[in-house]
Amino acid sequence: MRALFPGSFDPVTQGHQDILRRAALLFDEVVVCVMFNSNKTGRCPVTERLDRLRTAATDLSNVTVDSHTGGLLVDYCRRVGIDVVIRGVRGVSDLDYEMPMARMNHELAGVETFFIAADPALAHISSTLVTTMSQQDPVPK
Repeated sequence: MRALFPGSFDPVTQGHQDILRRAALLFDEVVVCVMFNSNKTGRCPVTERLDRLRTAATDLSNVTVDSHTGGLLVDYCRRVGIDVVIRGVRGVSDLDYEMPMARMNHELAGVETFFIAADPALAHISSTLVTTMSQQDPVPK
């Protein structure tokens, strides 16, 4: 069974990498795909995100990397013949955000959503937090 792990991956975090590794154990093939999110301002170029995802997937023989920056997620799923979407969730707020989209993807195209709970040691990490921290001046000594 093929599954899609979509996201903006801006930037790729340890949490993304953990979900990808765990999904690769569960599915025959996982396509990790950089998607366009109109609610987010891209910080890293798509090519950089793709390179980072390829690096993260180096040891995962059943993972391929792609991008889809125009159209809906279900359009991509239909085009490549994928019926399952993987979403990592850190907590209730992520689930509240993801559930309406999961329902809509199912209604529009019969695409199921498979939720993977974040590793508790990584659940505090978000792309926004990583970006904020990388923009801070180093702590003076």
